[in-house]
Amino acid sequence: MRYFPLGDAALTVEFGNAISEHLNDKAIALANAVASERFPWLIESVPAYASTTFFYDPLIVKSMFPDGETAFAAVREVISGMVSRMPQRVGDIVAEAIDITVDFGPDAALDLDYIADISGLDQRETIEIFTSREYRVYMLGFLPGFAYLGEVDERIAVPRRSSPRTSVPKGSVGIAGRQTGIYPLRSPGGWQIIGRTDLELFTPYGDTLTQLRPGDRVRFVPK
Repeated sequence: MRYFPLGDAALTVEFGNAISEHLNDKAIALANAVASERFPWLIESVPAYASTTFFYDPLIVKSMFPDGETAFAAVREVISGMVSRMPQRVGDIVAEAIDITVDFGPDAALDLDYIADISGLDQRETIEIFTSREYRVYMLGFLPGFAYLGEVDERIAVPRRSSPRTSVPKGSVGIAGRQTGIYPLRSPGGWQIIGRTDLELFTPYGDTLTQLRPGDRVRFVPK
């Protein structure tokens, strides 16, 4: 485990460097634990695959810890104390199971032919493999509501496009190696597009900002 600054107003706790449900559980649990303390200096807790980043207000930190060498050192002391009290095995993360309907038709599945060809499969087999498993939401990032999910079956784990598209349609479902994800907005992007959903993933006017949260479970269902 290591602690390091991310710019001058954020601290990252890294538990490892792998796609692992155990490490991701730790990252989510620490993010939730720190957020629940409602520290005045804390702006946001952001869990990732195997790390958590805490964004803080340095001026508030210094006002609360005037004897600290730096704001980073003061935040590190607080966070490391909480990490030391975390159990080795964190409890079950509160999560939802969500079915997402996907259109695998030719107008939506822009790279289905490529994915099938490079995998030595036909389109039906590729879709069956993709929809046969449950995916975990490991983290949010890149775009508002963009969820990084895993893990894709090795048989269809194709690499990113060598030349990214300048515009990927909203709702496109992509594959990049063992990861899959959904573009919540029209955006540039290099993931191989296997289908498209009508589900709104970025919901700024709803009860929550995003449809999916780290730890949720997703199944893709053919339309």
